[in-house]
Amino acid sequence: MILYGAPNPAPNPRRVRIFLAEKGIDLPETRIDMMKREHKSPEFRAKNSMGQLPALELDDGTCIAETVAICRYFDETQPDPPLFGTSPVEKAVVDMWVRRTEFTVMTPVGMFWRHAHPRTAALLTQFKDFGESNKETYKGAQRYLNRELADKTWLAGERFSMADICLLTTVDFADWIGLPLEDEYENLKAWHDRASARPSATA
Repeated sequence: MILYGAPNPAPNPRRVRIFLAEKGIDLPETRIDMMKREHKSPEFRAKNSMGQLPALELDDGTCIAETVAICRYFDETQPDPPLFGTSPVEKAVVDMWVRRTEFTVMTPVGMFWRHAHPRTAALLTQFKDFGESNKETYKGAQRYLNRELADKTWLAGERFSMADICLLTTVDFADWIGLPLEDEYENLKAWHDRASARPSATA
């Protein structure tokens, strides 16, 4: 089994590393050099046609891409501790918050990264006004999360889950590209402190 990934600040490979750390699974990451565009090579696209990281190659040659899919595989093969919930309700709530994180939080962060950050300017056509507009959209997402976390320890309830992993990697990447958490959102910042204090957060 081979896990293909990339070092920080790439948020998606980090999701899987945190997940594996929470599970206690020792699977070294095989690094793909994104700066050299190795993830777009014909050899890598033969494993993941999208040319994206991370990707998991199983012993039988099956390749699984997309972070949530990879993590679900490991949650099925090593269910303790459960990071996608145990009951039907818990599983549905975790899925709900994973989706909300990806659409409500990661979308504006990703759009700012693609259209307003200098590191991506050479890679694609940027629409900078649109990119910059996502700063306010991201602040709105923080305001929403701050309300939702008013009476919860973790995003999907009282148990740390894949939803928290998705959010942590997103807000840390956002901070790296110049979109920090706002000090006024105390519930969100307290959640971030709790998540960052977990040993897995260093993955």
